[in-house]
Amino acid sequence: MKCKLEKTENANEVKFEITVEAEKFDEAIKKVYFKSAKYFNIPGFRKGKAPMQIVEKYYGKEIFYEDAFNEVAEDALQEAVSENKVEVVSRPEVDIKQIEKGKDLIFTVVMQTKPEAELGKYKGIEIPKIEYNVSDEDINHELGHMQEHNSRLISIDDRAVEKGDIATIDFEGFVGDKAFEGGKAENYDIELGSNTFIPGFEDQIVGMKIDEEKDVNVKFPDEYFSKELAGKDATFKVKLHEIKKKELPELDDEFAKDVSEFDTLDELKEDIKKKLEKQNADKEKYETEEAVIKALCENIKVDIPSGMIETEVDNMLKDFEQRLSYQGLKLDQYLKMLGKTEEEMRKEYEPQAIEGIKSRLALEAVIKAEKIEATDKEVEDKMKEMAKNYGKENDEAFLKNENVRNYLKEGIESEKAIDFLIKNAKIKK
Repeated sequence: MKCKLEKTENANEVKFEITVEAEKFDEAIKKVYFKSAKYFNIPGFRKGKAPMQIVEKYYGKEIFYEDAFNEVAEDALQEAVSENKVEVVSRPEVDIKQIEKGKDLIFTVVMQTKPEAELGKYKGIEIPKIEYNVSDEDINHELGHMQEHNSRLISIDDRAVEKGDIATIDFEGFVGDKAFEGGKAENYDIELGSNTFIPGFEDQIVGMKIDEEKDVNVKFPDEYFSKELAGKDATFKVKLHEIKKKELPELDDEFAKDVSEFDTLDELKEDIKKKLEKQNADKEKYETEEAVIKALCENIKVDIPSGMIETEVDNMLKDFEQRLSYQGLKLDQYLKMLGKTEEEMRKEYEPQAIEGIKSRLALEAVIKAEKIEATDKEVEDKMKEMAKNYGKENDEAFLKNENVRNYLKEGIESEKAIDFLIKNAKIKK
């Protein structure tokens, strides 16, 4: 294989001219023939038994060109990229210049390359001091959650339903005289005041008595996920079956014994405080890192190629699709619910994608400027930690995987760069 590399008139873009020797291309044609021979049905020959020359004569000699090109082009391009030490970030734009049996295969490939960020001020960046303190209110809020979790429901039959009660209802929704899809349920439990239903619905249930029926009139929000219902007036026919009320346990030493390993409420409160302080410390660290990276990115110059943004958006969409799958949803179903196209969603993701790319390029520039490196021991320790987390302590192939090691190395160096930036930052109180 021969390769000629040149820069195009566009920034962060290169053009490869790749030549694959005729012998290699002819071998690829033969390989494709043997793979696909069984599909050819030519008069005078048993299916799949016609010689290559006969197949080419019958269908045209170009019959194998596309598959033969695909057979050799990817490896040739990877070799060209590797030899020239180019970091490409976009899909290839291919133009075939010569493709013919017995001749060299010649094609060009245009690809965008990874840019380098030009650092501005990165030492002495000003960031706000981020600090979170644990208050008695925070502790009581956590205790309230624990009370809720350990509450019991008691039935009420001697009064009307009140805010805070759980009402068991049947309902059916109508727009005009027409019932709409998804607007009907039986024996549905709703906590009044939770604001989980359409605005105004829960308020109108308050005051109903058991077995009472009522028309509840509401208006769907203008931004409602169903375009057919957004902004429409609707009537729900409601029947109340049962009223239940949460009974919360008393906050005392007995409560502490029941819900934890502690003997007293004071000990439980102290444990909650320690956990909240740990959460706050993590939050402070994360937000300080975010602040210093944001400030760093404001001082850099970089021209991000469109292909890099496109790939980043692709990855974000894949992650989102995976999260949707855990809820039993597919992306096209989700988009239909929102009344959006995939292209509209991609556009919404672009600013976040650009921000993420900018952050990575800025940190890489700091790593290069400050000659920050991860030691072999640091990578090895991280590798062992990851192997333990994934139950692969004895998996030699995993432990020696260079891609995983490089990923961990980059992560360690990024963490060191962020620590460097914070240590050298001016923190405003």
